[in-house]
Amino acid sequence: MANLKIFELLYLKNTMINKVLTLGLGKVGTLVGSLLSKQFEVTGMDKQAPHYQYDLPFNVVLGDVADIPFMEKTIKEYDAVVSALPYFLNKPIAKIAHDLGKHYFDLTEDVETTEYIMSLSETSTAVLAPQCGLAPGIIGIIGAHLSKDFDKLRSIEMRVGALPQYPNGELGYSFTWSAAGVVNEYINDAEAIHHGKRKKVTSLQGKELITINGSTYEAFYTSGGLGTMCETYEGRVDKLDYKTIRYPGHCDLMNFLINELHLKNDKQHLEDMLKSAKPPVKEDVVLVYAVAEGWKNNEMHRNEFCKSYTPIEIDGNDWRAISWTTAASLVAVVEMVAAGKLPSKGFIKQEEIAFDALLNTQTGSLFN
Repeated sequence: MANLKIFELLYLKNTMINKVLTLGLGKVGTLVGSLLSKQFEVTGMDKQAPHYQYDLPFNVVLGDVADIPFMEKTIKEYDAVVSALPYFLNKPIAKIAHDLGKHYFDLTEDVETTEYIMSLSETSTAVLAPQCGLAPGIIGIIGAHLSKDFDKLRSIEMRVGALPQYPNGELGYSFTWSAAGVVNEYINDAEAIHHGKRKKVTSLQGKELITINGSTYEAFYTSGGLGTMCETYEGRVDKLDYKTIRYPGHCDLMNFLINELHLKNDKQHLEDMLKSAKPPVKEDVVLVYAVAEGWKNNEMHRNEFCKSYTPIEIDGNDWRAISWTTAASLVAVVEMVAAGKLPSKGFIKQEEIAFDALLNTQTGSLFN
């Protein structure tokens, strides 16, 4: 009995999260800090002060995340660090958190960054949980949830789109989140499982038409959306893939820009051009669609999930759909770790997170 009590105390010590450092105070990072502050003592950090007009419910400090000695000294004072930074800034932050034994969470969609963080987990004494956004992130949680009750799986297909509700122009798009992230996922190869084999597929290929709530969209391969699912499901499923949803015509135009005009070789110019041409809109929509097929009791079954999320008000402030869905997914995972509903150390795969448990968190309930 005494040994059990000691184990419980050690477990609580390992999972305990009181003080959280949130890095990157753009649209998503600011909301992450606000949602976390409902349960934790939060400090937000950015190189410049946030541009939002309303008062933030957490302390803000200015700091350069590229200053490694400064970040080592800063992160040391917190129980967890949450990164809403661009993907290319995450590796050194994850390394500092790992070395200091601090919990680490981020939103990266970049495969190389994730593989690096996974390599750190072999010696981690705290949680390393990248990819906690939409895709990768909650779409993997949903895909795994749909597949769990089959005796044998045939396929898991996942689709996510962050779109303007009222598109204009032939691209039918607006950059409501990181242009660098969008360009990165359009240029890098994607992963999939086809005919039971794990393979690389070319982004902006595999175009298909998809109908949601009576409207027609196109979907095509993009990098990073599956997170670690190919590794998890290899040998267990005939087909597993992720595609990004856009309005029809978008894929061909992006192929033209990236491949025919060779702008893949000048990513910064491409990002600047797209941000200038397609600024963010307030009225956006996030489409989340997933399907799993398989056999149960020797009969074929199909499980589906399809929801559209629009802007909502949180604590008197309006938030775009892409902002709140991304932030809420991340914060819900932090809540689960703090509550002991997820492991207290090591690498956490999104597909290992129970969807029902996520929905039962304070922040995850926003997805109901």
